[in-house]
Amino acid sequence: MTVSIRSALAEGAGVLATNGVTEPRLEASSLLAHTTSRDRAFIITHADDVLPPAQLETFRFLIARRAAGEPLQYLTGHQEFFKLDFEVTPDVLIPRPETELVVETSLGLLRDQHKPLIADIGTGSGCIAVSLLHELPNAKAVATDTSTAALEVARRNAERHGISGRLTFIESDCLEGLSGQQQFTLIVSNPPYVSDEEMQNLQREVRFEPRAALAGGPDGLSIIRRLLRGAPKFLRAGGHLVFEFGFGQEELLRKLIDTERWRLLEIQKDLQKISRSMVLQKR
Repeated sequence: MTVSIRSALAEGAGVLATNGVTEPRLEASSLLAHTTSRDRAFIITHADDVLPPAQLETFRFLIARRAAGEPLQYLTGHQEFFKLDFEVTPDVLIPRPETELVVETSLGLLRDQHKPLIADIGTGSGCIAVSLLHELPNAKAVATDTSTAALEVARRNAERHGISGRLTFIESDCLEGLSGQQQFTLIVSNPPYVSDEEMQNLQREVRFEPRAALAGGPDGLSIIRRLLRGAPKFLRAGGHLVFEFGFGQEELLRKLIDTERWRLLEIQKDLQKISRSMVLQKR
């Protein structure tokens, strides 16, 4: 029995809808485009074409995985972030729109700097460091992560976007792998900030993401505390620390700032008006 693109798409969307996926037709079309190595425009304009049996089998397999909660980005292997397309695997956190705010803020601090040096702590896919270097051709960066597998993904993304010659990778726990001789213009991070309690109640899709990229200890701020304590040593005079944090953490974060070492410049809100990132300057 032959199955058309239209019928396969309807079948896949139905399965996803039954299993609680919020945009079932959109995601089904994305998976079908991925399966056929075509774009979604082709899917629409060739709806009556017969889908080859091997592609139909692959598509149904991907639909079943998505229906079970596996994120779309891990199934297709990529995610758009700050105008660039990034490879993502289950070894890295999926780049999210709110993290683009960290990039935008960092660019505002760096655009007038001569040859800025950036440290991206917990780089994951490399989306922050690669985006910054892509926008700042005179900048260089160091990217750290505890995960060898994540660093390999980040390396491929750096090569993909033509900035690998300006980005050094270090396997490191937080700031530990940095050299005390390096003085950075900016340290940036999207650190783990999910509390132990919140880790027990993650959305099913988030449970597929690497725990080490999410879990921030009892109150979610374990890694951020280390950044606040250790970053001044690696920053130039007047250098900046920009990092993302979670819902409801602003009040406690304000109390953690050592005002003898840091000047709080700004707390920024995301598109949902939730406090999401902090900008500090070394005194």
